[in-house]
Amino acid sequence: MFYVKKRFEISAAHRLDLGYESKCCNVHGHNWIITVECRAKELNSDGMVTDFTHIKQLVVDKLDHAVINDVLDVNPTAENIAKWIVDNVPNCWRCEVQESEGNSAAYEKDF
Repeated sequence: MFYVKKRFEISAAHRLDLGYESKCCNVHGHNWIITVECRAKELNSDGMVTDFTHIKQLVVDKLDHAVINDVLDVNPTAENIAKWIVDNVPNCWRCEVQESEGNSAAYEKDF
């Protein structure tokens, strides 16, 4: 099995739709640290699992300096952002999304 991991930081805003009162229901921003992990049994014709540039195009180019509510069709919690990334990046099996120091969420695809 081959593995690649890409880690990057983006700045983006979101507003959470919660069933309780919280200041997170207001639009606010984070400097998110996102780690994308991809794997494949065989390399593609270019000798890669997934091109790092393609990961950047699919994640950073869509989320950086965006209001994440305008990109995702679900409540943009760190958990849902991680799942959205796994669902949209080829060969991605795991993603960790850190929204602030000490607060992160991850999603792993079941195989």
